[in-house]
Amino acid sequence: MRLIILFTVLVTIISCSSEPSNESGFKVGYEGALMNMMHKGDVSAKADLKNFETSEHFYALGALENLKGEIQIFDSKPFNTMVVDSVLTFDNSFNKKATLLVYASVSKWKSINIPNNVLTYEQLESYIEQTAKENQIQIDEPFPFLIEGTPTSFDWHVINWKDGDMEHSHEKHISSGLHGTIQNRQVEMLGFYSNSHHAIFTHHTTNMHIHVKTSDNEIAGHVDGLTLGKGMILKLPDTK
Repeated sequence: MRLIILFTVLVTIISCSSEPSNESGFKVGYEGALMNMMHKGDVSAKADLKNFETSEHFYALGALENLKGEIQIFDSKPFNTMVVDSVLTFDNSFNKKATLLVYASVSKWKSINIPNNVLTYEQLESYIEQTAKENQIQIDEPFPFLIEGTPTSFDWHVINWKDGDMEHSHEKHISSGLHGTIQNRQVEMLGFYSNSHHAIFTHHTTNMHIHVKTSDNEIAGHVDGLTLGKGMILKLPDTK
């Protein structure tokens, strides 16, 4: 009997670690981990996007299996990107698998004007943390956010990893596919904030993982750097 109870407790703990819940009424789930890519070279599929095709108000970001592209899903609409013959290509379906996926369903967002003196990536991270606290979001648990507007510039990439390459680094992830800097383009960004998931779905130097889609749907991918512009908007899950 004791073994059954112990097994039940362990299963509960494991389940909570893979899909933590926020008291605000949404859940952030994740599959895969950056540390497995970087240290073990494991880029195999960890999640099937088909499993989320009927999820309403679904938001997700991540990397496709074998690191052959980026995942961006905004309000249940995929804008996944890959590099095909050196050209950025969109796949707007759920017919893909992910080696890393972070996701949540949020039916209602609260819009907040970002002060014009919040400009850098680091300033944005601090602002999101403080603003989340002020809006009754539990910051010791992961939560999603959106950013809308026209940044002064942002650095982006879409990964296209070489098959069989086992030596991973953040720099090689950026340079393996398409990458660049875009200025003064209207965008929608999806991010996930967590101060306890370093090397899982955030890099060890930041509490944020952000992907971007330009409003004209011409570019979408991972955000590597960011300088905000004036009049940009932060959206947090509405807790009321």
